[in-house]
Amino acid sequence: MHAIRLHAFGPADNLHYEEVDDPVPGPGQVRIAVQAAGVHLLDTALREGYPGPAPLPATLPTIPGREVAGIVDALGEETPDTWLGRRVVAHLGFAPGGYAELAVTDTERLHEIPAGLNAAQAVAMIGTGRTALGIAQFADLGPHSVALVTAAAGGIGTLLVQHARNTGATVIGLAGGPHKTALVEAAGADLAIDYTDTTWPAKIRTRLGAHPVTVVFDGVAGDAAREAVALLAPDGQHLVFGWSAEGIRDGKGHFVDGVSHSVLGPAMLEKAGGLRALEQRALTEAATGRLTPAVQTFPLAQAATAHHALETRRTTGKVVLTP
Repeated sequence: MHAIRLHAFGPADNLHYEEVDDPVPGPGQVRIAVQAAGVHLLDTALREGYPGPAPLPATLPTIPGREVAGIVDALGEETPDTWLGRRVVAHLGFAPGGYAELAVTDTERLHEIPAGLNAAQAVAMIGTGRTALGIAQFADLGPHSVALVTAAAGGIGTLLVQHARNTGATVIGLAGGPHKTALVEAAGADLAIDYTDTTWPAKIRTRLGAHPVTVVFDGVAGDAAREAVALLAPDGQHLVFGWSAEGIRDGKGHFVDGVSHSVLGPAMLEKAGGLRALEQRALTEAATGRLTPAVQTFPLAQAATAHHALETRRTTGKVVLTP
């Protein structure tokens, strides 16, 4: 099979498209003929040697990637025959191997792809979708709410815009440049704001009048977060789930006592009833049409290009590799 391999930690150009041996599923596992592989910003940090929340592979080279969707084409011992030929999606956890034509995982990680979803949409929801819904569950949203979403043209941001709109909230989306703000508006935001225009906070105040922001969904930190928090009502919520403007390795986010809350980690899973329940809910929301993930695809062979585009904030929606 063909796969992307990383021989040395470092820049995106260290990702190489190579021919390698086909993986063999072990007991209780399946092999997936991959149709879509998800790319996450964390993947770019892991590629550079950042340890992240789990240990890096003990040896190199390795095949990166932790989200795949496709068709089961082989079974390990003790794996039920009913999995063979089924359309499935799985988050591999922190086991690598997703950037490939074939990937192996345990059956307990599998979800059947609902009818109406393609592989790219399914892989967007299994990781990014579950995170967006996990974040949203901490927000008090409804027709009374005004939600401000940073990085609203990204994979998580696009889904948060849609989710908030579905509750009846007024939704403001921040994005960089006219192309991205057009996508935010198309996703359903009542107001799409270009944060590269330094007057953007004043524009929001003018639009909202006496109805300030009640919740900020913040995945960027930096100046945008500080300006956004300043727009909050006295009892508003600042939900922090990332700090892409500061870099994953060094970012600490912007926190204000009594206002800001980190919503990633065990608290998210406990509130949702577990990881698998959150994944299933994300897939169901997409299958019913309540949420539609935005996807930007790159050929598998161009994984280095995809990483570079993601790192330089030149992507929209969820980045997906297609073999």
